[in-house]
Amino acid sequence: MNISFDALPMISENMSGIGYCQAGLTGEMIKSHPEDSYTFDYFSRKDHEVKRKRLSAYMRANCTLNESHFSGFLYRSIMNIIPVPYSLFFGKKADVTHFFNYIVPPFVHGKKIVTIHDMVIRAYPETVRFRTKQLLLTGMKKSMKRADVIVTDSEFSKSEITKYYPQFADKIQVVYCGVNTEKFYHIEDRAVIEKTKQSLEINGEYFLYLGTIEPRKNLERLVEAYRILKDKYGDIPKLVMAGGKGWLNSGIYGRVQEYGLEDSVIFTKYIPDEDICPLMNGACAFVFPSIYEGFGMPPLEAMACGVPVVSSTEASLPEVVGDCAVMVDAYSPESIADGMYRIYSDRELARDLAEKGMKRAAGFTWNRFSEKLHGIYEAVLR
Repeated sequence: MNISFDALPMISENMSGIGYCQAGLTGEMIKSHPEDSYTFDYFSRKDHEVKRKRLSAYMRANCTLNESHFSGFLYRSIMNIIPVPYSLFFGKKADVTHFFNYIVPPFVHGKKIVTIHDMVIRAYPETVRFRTKQLLLTGMKKSMKRADVIVTDSEFSKSEITKYYPQFADKIQVVYCGVNTEKFYHIEDRAVIEKTKQSLEINGEYFLYLGTIEPRKNLERLVEAYRILKDKYGDIPKLVMAGGKGWLNSGIYGRVQEYGLEDSVIFTKYIPDEDICPLMNGACAFVFPSIYEGFGMPPLEAMACGVPVVSSTEASLPEVVGDCAVMVDAYSPESIADGMYRIYSDRELARDLAEKGMKRAAGFTWNRFSEKLHGIYEAVLR
């Protein structure tokens, strides 16, 4: 097969969960199926060498880059108004082209696959950036109509797409995300962990949230839960909130100031890849009280590191963590606080969850799910 991937999610400076999902699936497929040829399509107006370098980690003898020097921003802005053919920029050699970021442009050659990660645009539109909202509202339905197959990350997301767009139910296939066990693993050497903690100015024990700092992640309630813990028990580990700043995050920082927790809640900078695993390994618990996730990679990555997890019962999260986490009510700060304290105070429970979590995470391999995706490509061509 001649397989093309829209590489946009993989070339951004701070790669998001969508980019990691694409990198995991495509990187493994390229290694496992050298009989196929692969092309990375992307627009590039500047910093060409930087983008090529970012993609170089996935390149093999059976891969090529397909770089258009037209403005990708301009193309995405007008394509739903003026249907300029995608093939005008990227040609007509592909048998299959996979778009991992919700949108299929007009007139793509060959079969078309789109990944719709979630329905947050319909379920919680107020949490989505205006520009992104406009692109999805004007383009997502057209994209699903253009697509030969719609891939999504979980059975939960499949049910959500079916709820909002029942006409496309027959097109939907579930392909889970995996976890990179070369990047996320249990670290025995405490010196490695301490070095990362020092670089981030973290002292002592800590609860950890890692992800985008944005409302959908339910972080205001997490801060309130931490205040409840602090008021009730006094001397408890700090709360580290690590990740890039997202949309509408001022309320989260404001809540920390309102409760006078500036010395106890640490907001880190964007965490470099090499520091994520040690940071996770150093946590007494990983806390992920999100109200909406198409998959939820961070708790799975924490499980792979052997860190006990506190997870909400919302959306796809129970599907991901199974019985390997303390499950809490996302809408109750008291429930979140109770879950955090249970893991902190009960070392036997923490050890049990850590062991079970590592075993469960070991089953979520990129190879397993890239094989399923490759099978979808084969089937759609048949």
